[in-house]
Amino acid sequence: MAQTQNGGGMEFLKRWGSGLTAWSERWIPDALVIVWILSIITFIMALIWGKTDLSGAVIAWGKGFWALLEFAMQMCLIMMTGYILACSPPVRRLLNGLSSWPNKEKPHQAIVLMALFSMITAWINWGLSLIGSAMLALYVVKNNPKVDYRLLLAAAYLGLGCTWHAGLSGSAPLLVNTPDNFLIKGGYLTSTIPTTQTIFTPFNLIMVLIVVVVITILMGLMHPSEEKTFKVSPQLMDQLKIYEAPPKPSKYSNFSEWANWWWGWNIIVAAGGLWWLYKEVAKIGFAKAITLNNINLFFLVLGVLFHWRPWSFLKAAEDAGKAVWGIIIQFPFYAGIFGLFKFTQLATAFTNAFVAISNKTTYLLIIYWYAGLLNYLVPSGGSEWAITAPYLLPAAKQLGIPFHKVVVTYAWGDMMTDMIQPFWAIAMLAVAKLEFRDIMGWLILVFVVFWIITSVGFILWPFLG
Repeated sequence: MAQTQNGGGMEFLKRWGSGLTAWSERWIPDALVIVWILSIITFIMALIWGKTDLSGAVIAWGKGFWALLEFAMQMCLIMMTGYILACSPPVRRLLNGLSSWPNKEKPHQAIVLMALFSMITAWINWGLSLIGSAMLALYVVKNNPKVDYRLLLAAAYLGLGCTWHAGLSGSAPLLVNTPDNFLIKGGYLTSTIPTTQTIFTPFNLIMVLIVVVVITILMGLMHPSEEKTFKVSPQLMDQLKIYEAPPKPSKYSNFSEWANWWWGWNIIVAAGGLWWLYKEVAKIGFAKAITLNNINLFFLVLGVLFHWRPWSFLKAAEDAGKAVWGIIIQFPFYAGIFGLFKFTQLATAFTNAFVAISNKTTYLLIIYWYAGLLNYLVPSGGSEWAITAPYLLPAAKQLGIPFHKVVVTYAWGDMMTDMIQPFWAIAMLAVAKLEFRDIMGWLILVFVVFWIITSVGFILWPFLG
């Protein structure tokens, strides 16, 4: 399947990564089982600290169970719209063109390209990055056979661990800027928090820039020598398939077939969506218009336009639907956990605990580490935010810390452990025909560097105003 192995320090990282991945596979169950375990744990905590009885806890869980349906749909659409866009003919042509940029005799250039593409596109849309990076990796390895395939795939996954939650599709920053979101309805926020205070703050943008530059350089330097490079065998190359749109019929046999392929529908729908978005931005301004709904509409419209014909768009959507089933089935259970916090005194108990162990200068660092640790068990930024916001925000209020700083800190913490969590890599690795243990060693080193940079940032932020 592949030729040669990495040696020295990289071999140590490979063993370390394989060990951690094997431990995860042995002891960390499927995400659905995790949410059931967390539900039971939260239920018990509500009985102990929530000042409620068995009946009250059950009622609280049930009241919350369907509270996040809108949010769940928004999360599904972020994934689906990015996936659909990545599969479109214009994006595929762009990826094929980009793959020819690196010098074939300098494979580290391909790693640099892959890292930059993954992290930049994830800042724009994490669904686009996840699938687009997998596709770009396949184009790159076909055009640049000297590149280390495992390191290339590790670079393709960087966007999910380094930039996505600090960008335009970040769950927490977009949610708090969305009118009438569940935090406003629940009384945790009195108004929306604009993206000028989260995504577009100087702190967030500078942090993104530093991370992208440092991690890209690190990835380029890690490319092994040619004799130690993990190369794709001809047998594996034959298995690497890139999504293909259905072929257009040479002629139409009836009206239904013609209607399914007529490009005019796509133009009309795209024009209507873009017109509405233009009016919305003109009315409330760009920063306030960056909400979950508007971002999803924008990428949905682009997907419709770039696929050009209805049947091509529908087939890409059908393929994308296979990637969101986990979100659909898990979110009601996370909403039930949210209900246990909201409709008992459990959130108050957690709030008091965070206030007790922190102060105005340490709180951001503590919740940054806490969000990263919890993310390993709750590998969904939206789900985790729904669980933690009901006590992180009140604790910040008691300590006199602005809510927008909590949102940014949580976003970076949630993102921190994504690169060593296999959950979101499943779809990408299925395309690439690799296992997570094949890329884990590289990602652990990236994780350590990322953790040091960002921890320093959140130590300093309280003193920067």
